[in-house]
Formats: sequence, structure tokens, C-alpha cells
Amino acid sequence: MSTGEELLRSRGLRVTRPRLAVLDVLAAGGHLEVDEITRRVRERLDSVSTQAVYDVLGALSRAGLSRRIEPAGSPARYEARVGDNHHHVVCRGCGEIADVDCATGDAPCLDPNVSHGFEVDEAEVTFWGLCPACQARRSADD
Repeated sequence: MSTGEELLRSRGLRVTRPRLAVLDVLAAGGHLEVDEITRRVRERLDSVSTQAVYDVLGALSRAGLSRRIEPAGSPARYEARVGDNHHHVVCRGCGEIADVDCATGDAPCLDPNVSHGFEVDEAEVTFWGLCPACQARRSADD
């Protein structure tokens, strides 16, 4: 049995070819939009609808096997890195996204000053700036 099959079964999900293909695409890394995931899945399978990919991504996210992020002004993106409360840095120029580990200590962002009675288990922090390539383009334009 493959790791993908084990992962799906461990979360109570049926093993299907589209689910395995999406898991493989996400495991390759990155912060991918649905269109890119769909394109890569279609390279592996004979055919799959965009709606089927959305359905798989929803199931994987609910099961904790993928993470959906949606930086302001950007379409939803998905990644396989889950369960570690990491954050993201997003380039204002080109939209590139990179992972950022929690800043200091043992996930200090999970201890808000006021929790309003919520039991906090995840924080979504987004840092914004310019990636090295966009910084170089900006310098060249000056």
C-alpha cells in the first residue's frame, strides 16, 4: 500500500485515483492554485474535471491532509504542509509565496491577548513584501 493510500485511509477517506493524484501534486511542494493542480493531475490521469479537483481539495483540507491559504487579493492556494502552524510571506509584486516558521518560541502566535473564549489551535499570519526578483526589477527600473 502506498503512503497516499495509507494517509487517506488513516483519515477515513476512500482511496480514489483523483485523491491520490492530488496528494502527489501537493507533495511535490509549493502553494498551488486550483488551475495548476488540475493541470498537473490531468498529466497523471486520463481525465478529471476541475470540480472533481475542488471536491478532492475540500475533502483533503477537512481531513487535515492539505491546507488552503488565501492571501488578500489572491485566489485560494493549497499546500501539503499541515499541522505545524507555519506562516507565509507573499510578494506584493509577483505573488510568490514562501513558508515562514513561527517567529519565536513555541508558537507564540497561538496565545492572543484576548481569545474571547475561543480555544485557539491555529494562527494564520501573512507577511508581505517584495521577493528578491521583484527587488532586483525595482532597482533596475530606478
